Amino acid sequence: MEFLGPITITITITITDLICLAGFILLACWLLKTSLGRKALADSAPRRNNMPLYLPFIPLVIWFGVVSFAISIAKKLVGDLQDWQSDFLDNLILCIGGLTTTAVIIFLARTHFARRLKGFGLNIKKLHKDFFAAFVNLLTIWPLMMVAITLTIFFGKLIWGQEYQIQQHQELELITQYSQLPLRILIVVVAIVIAPVLEEMLFRGLVQTMIRSYLDARCLILDTRRESPSTAGFRSNPPSAGENRETRKAWLAILISSVLFTIVHANPGHWPALFVLAVCLGYAYEKSGSLFRPIFIHSLFNTASIIATLSQ
Repeated sequence: MEFLGPITITITITITDLICLAGFILLACWLLKTSLGRKALADSAPRRNNMPLYLPFIPLVIWFGVVSFAISIAKKLVGDLQDWQSDFLDNLILCIGGLTTTAVIIFLARTHFARRLKGFGLNIKKLHKDFFAAFVNLLTIWPLMMVAITLTIFFGKLIWGQEYQIQQHQELELITQYSQLPLRILIVVVAIVIAPVLEEMLFRGLVQTMIRSYLDARCLILDTRRESPSTAGFRSNPPSAGENRETRKAWLAILISSVLFTIVHANPGHWPALFVLAVCLGYAYEKSGSLFRPIFIHSLFNTASIIATLSQ
């Protein structure tokens, strides 16, 4: 009879594994605390505003229309450039266009929101609190994003073959393709500062608020039509019914704005993970009433993506 020596089993635990484990624990705690999310937005109050329905389209047209047109015109005026110089010009115009669009959004918010910028969600006093909460929120949603990426690759290989891979974001490709410092710095500024501030003010601050306000107005009209003189002053539903309805409207606004946020990004391979991220961003805004929280989440996510790309 032969006796085998001790069997050694090596288990390698990476930083990514620890991050996902921490995220799963936080997600499980959140699900238990909020009754699987049903009570997560019970205390979320609508943001009072007098925005017309067309208002969010103004910055949308500037950002996706005017800025793109400016890039094409600038390239024709400047003439032949090296590849990295052409990309630098694109990002410079994106930076200027982003700042301009952000200024327009701030002006619109000051004009149409009750309590002006504070009502919009820009309260400087909450910065430190929102940064810490943003880190926790991103950590909580990280495992779900990894699951979304894994499923995207799995089904992509089933449909398009084993060679399928999720295409890298254009800005991440540029930052690895070119070593020129001015271009890299500009890409980092656009990804970590300009894009998070602009996109959160646009999709969460304006679009999501507009959708929820529209849902509130529709429900008010329906309630008025259903109410008759004989039933006026009497409550047909328990007090919790109104809270449940507000929660449903908040989640519906989050989902619709998340879909819009996702589809404006060009690469469909990113859509599942981006949708998960967008829901987290929308929830953070509704829960806190602060735009700084989704801005920080967005910025931290982009920072992590850049660090992971450069460390490869």
